[in-house]
Amino acid sequence: MNLPRPTIRPADNPGRLAPVFLTAEWRWLAILNYEADAKILAPFLPAGTELDDWNGEILVSVVGFLFLATRVRHMPIPFHRNFEEVNLRFYVRRKTSSGWRRGVVFIQELVPRLAIAWTARTFYNENYVALPMSHRIETAGKEIKSVRYAWAFKGRENSLSLTTRGSSQPLRKGSQPEFITEHYWGYSVQRDGSTMEYQVEHPPWRIWETPAARLDCDAAKLYGRQFSEVLTRPPASAFLADGSPVIVRKGARLRP
Repeated sequence: MNLPRPTIRPADNPGRLAPVFLTAEWRWLAILNYEADAKILAPFLPAGTELDDWNGEILVSVVGFLFLATRVRHMPIPFHRNFEEVNLRFYVRRKTSSGWRRGVVFIQELVPRLAIAWTARTFYNENYVALPMSHRIETAGKEIKSVRYAWAFKGRENSLSLTTRGSSQPLRKGSQPEFITEHYWGYSVQRDGSTMEYQVEHPPWRIWETPAARLDCDAAKLYGRQFSEVLTRPPASAFLADGSPVIVRKGARLRP
């Protein structure tokens, strides 16, 4: 399914832009959201950031999507351009002299190729794991009807799936989907305990509502026992985003 390539929207950065590290398209993002206790996220919180809440709710999200047309430092990597990713993430913010920067922290990211996982761990110290993965996307004309992302882990198939209702709609200002999708910074804890900050750029996405969404996985083994109770409940909300071209800029360590 071909979509127009929208203009990239930069994050709020009044200073000089960092060099581009990665360009790609993120497509068909199935996003399942769960309420979580701040205590289980505290050990993963990078120095210099604080939890970001939506109307008092602390959320974690499991997100499955397609990484397409990937280039690292402007170079395509043979056999590593198109692949699935499933990640578990939560939302943070950091106060700067120009205001708040709203960002994402990844607890774990699944991809199907070892080289991709190695690159992310090496350059950003992100917790990437390589596992066999697959996807299925059902369309009807120009609309997406259902998506499913699957991965094999310890002899068991795990999956994330949802169905859509109606046509895609623009993000509504002040809505939970806007909060979820419009965090334009990434933060990761480095091996020495410092924090890396990197900028992500993309335009606002269109979304579909979903009447049914399901995460079928061994959450305790995959993410840790502290997330088992959270992720075995039905999601508090879910939606599908169409995605867009994205830019991920080179990260920089925050000064204490």
